[in-house]
Amino acid sequence: MKKLALATTGGVIAGIVLTAQVGPLIAEVAKRDTSVYEQLDLFGDIFERVRGQYVEPVETDALVKAAINGMLTSLDPHSSYLSAKDFEDMRVQTKGEFGGLGIEVTQEEGFVKVISPMDDTPADKAGIQAGDYITHVNGESILGLTLDQAVELMRGPIGSEIIITVVRQGVDQPFDVSIIRDTIKLQAVRGRVVGKAAVLRITTFNDQTTTGVVDALQKMVEELGGMENVEGVVIDLRNNPGGLLNEAITVSDAFLNSGEIVSTRGRAPEDGERYNATPGDLAEGKPIVILINGGSASASEIVAGALQDHRRAIIVGTKSFGKGSVQSLIPLKGDGAMRLTTARYYTPSGRSIQALGVSPDIVVQQPVRPPNPAEAEEPASAVGPRSEADLRGAISNDSMTEDERRLYQEEQLAAEETAKLRDEDYQLAYAVDILKGLSTLGPSE
Repeated sequence: MKKLALATTGGVIAGIVLTAQVGPLIAEVAKRDTSVYEQLDLFGDIFERVRGQYVEPVETDALVKAAINGMLTSLDPHSSYLSAKDFEDMRVQTKGEFGGLGIEVTQEEGFVKVISPMDDTPADKAGIQAGDYITHVNGESILGLTLDQAVELMRGPIGSEIIITVVRQGVDQPFDVSIIRDTIKLQAVRGRVVGKAAVLRITTFNDQTTTGVVDALQKMVEELGGMENVEGVVIDLRNNPGGLLNEAITVSDAFLNSGEIVSTRGRAPEDGERYNATPGDLAEGKPIVILINGGSASASEIVAGALQDHRRAIIVGTKSFGKGSVQSLIPLKGDGAMRLTTARYYTPSGRSIQALGVSPDIVVQQPVRPPNPAEAEEPASAVGPRSEADLRGAISNDSMTEDERRLYQEEQLAAEETAKLRDEDYQLAYAVDILKGLSTLGPSE
C-alpha cells in the first residue's frame, strides 16, 4: 500500500508541476495573440479614419499598398512590395533588357545611393559613380520617399531627359547631371584578351551569365591557340550589383572542382541550404584574379568569397559593397509580389559579409588622374627614344635565332600594351601583371 501511495502521490506532484509550467505558456501565447488583434484593430481604426476624414479623397488600393510597402521597407532596405507592373519589370530585367538609366540603387539616410552604374548605359556614360547619392530628380527632393517611389520618379519614356542632383564624396557642392533615358540591353559577359590573359568582364548575374562565361572563355582560349598558351583568367566584377543567386553559384562552380560554394541560413535552422561545387574547372587550374570594388555586391560577393576561401583566386581592388542577405520573391494576389529578406548567405569558411563586404587580398585603388597642365603645355619631342639598335653600325645580336628574336619582340610588344593599359585601367593592368608573374614562376611542386 505504501508503494502504491507513493506512486500515486508522485503522479499528483508531477501533474502539479506540469500545470505550473504549461499554464503561463498558454497565458503568454493568449496575451501575445490578444496584442496582435489589438494592433490590427488599431490599424483598422486608423485606416477608416484616413479614408473618411483625410482632407482629400484617397483610393483604398493606394492606402493598402502604401501600408504594406511601409511595413516591408521598415524591415531593411531590400524588402519591399512590388505592384504587378514592378513585378513584371523585375522579371524582364533578369532577361537582360529593360528601359531606364542603367543604375543599381539602394537607400541610405533617406536618399538614393548608387551601388553601381551598369556598363555602357546612359548613367555610365554620364559619369555616375558607385557611392554617389541622388538627392533630387528634376529639381524635386526625394527625401522621405521610399526607394520604389524614388525609382518610379526616375523612370520615364525612352529618349526623354532626366536631371538628377548628385552628392559625391570629395566634391564640395551637389551638382546636376543630365541623362537621356534609353533601352538598357545588358550583355552579361564580355571577353577580352590582354597579352596572354583572358579577361572576363561580368556586368550582372542574369539568366545569360553562366552561358556567357563559358562561351567567352572558349573564344579567348581559341584566340590564344589553346589553354597551354593562357597565362590565367581575370574575372572583372567591379560595379557588378549582383542578380540571381543560382547564376552566382553556377559561375563559381565553373572554376571549382569541389567544396562548398555558399550557404544560406534563415530564421529557422531547417531553412538553411548549402550549395557545393561539381567536378570540372573551365580554367583547367590556371591562376585566376578577381577584380572587385565598392560597386561589387550580392552575387558578385558570393563568387569572390567562394573563390577566395578556396584559394582558387587572388582578389584585387577595393572592399566590396557588403550585401550579404538573400531576398525571396513571393507572388501575391493581384499579380503583385513581396520581396522579403529571408536569409543571410555565408562564404565557405562560414563568414557573413553582411555590411562588411569582401576584403581584397591585395588592395589596389583606381587612381584618379586629373589632367596636368604642365604636361599639356610641354611640346612633344619629334625624336623618339633611341637605343643601341638605332645607332649606325651597331653590331647584331648573335645569341638568338630568327624565331627567338621574333618571340622576344612579341613579348616586348605585349609588355608595352600592358603598360598602356595602366593609363586606361590601372586595376586591370595590375591583375594582368599578377597573372604574368605567376605564369613566370610556373606551377608549384
